[in-house]
Amino acid sequence: MGPVSRRPRTQTVPTDAGEARITWFRATAAPPRLVLAVSHGAGGGIEARDLQALAAALPGHGVTVALVEQPWRVAGKKVAPAPKTLDTGWRGLWPTLAEPGLPVVAGGRSAGARVACRTATELGAAAVLALSFPLHPPGKPEKSRADELLGTGVPTLVVQGGNDPFGRPAEFPPGPYALTEVPYGDHGFAVPKKSGRSEAQTMEVITGAVTGWLTSLG
Repeated sequence: MGPVSRRPRTQTVPTDAGEARITWFRATAAPPRLVLAVSHGAGGGIEARDLQALAAALPGHGVTVALVEQPWRVAGKKVAPAPKTLDTGWRGLWPTLAEPGLPVVAGGRSAGARVACRTATELGAAAVLALSFPLHPPGKPEKSRADELLGTGVPTLVVQGGNDPFGRPAEFPPGPYALTEVPYGDHGFAVPKKSGRSEAQTMEVITGAVTGWLTSLG
């Protein structure tokens, strides 16, 4: 008998906002403890470096990772719809994410993080992972979205680049959440060559922080 396949499995899910897609990376360590469902931002998809790093690292720690593509991405559109429509797509996916019968941690990067924060309590998420939370539009700190982050109602981890123009770690208000800074990282967690840090080192900061935090959830 050969080894168990670790290839991801893709699943399409109908929602009221259109057809969405989940790519499952099943836990390889038994027994599986939880599902981490993470969606993309408004400017990219699940190929983002941080999402792929989590999908590679977490299954070995008993975490099934579900990378979620919102309907607008599945349909090949270039521009994300309004936040209300993003929330509708996420709600429609939730029963499928919960189907394995494990606690589900809601997560996302940028716009996806906002969706996870806004809907966490309503959907019964065990916790929220906010990657590159867009605290405000670049150059407009007065247009704060802190209320979304502060209102999750569940354990929350923010992972934020030190040079993120959508909100540097020092700009975040105090609140009932944890925050991990990714040194020199921009909104996509890219770091300049002059920093002396490699992409692999940067991804290790992210995966290490998320692994430790998920473990602390019990």
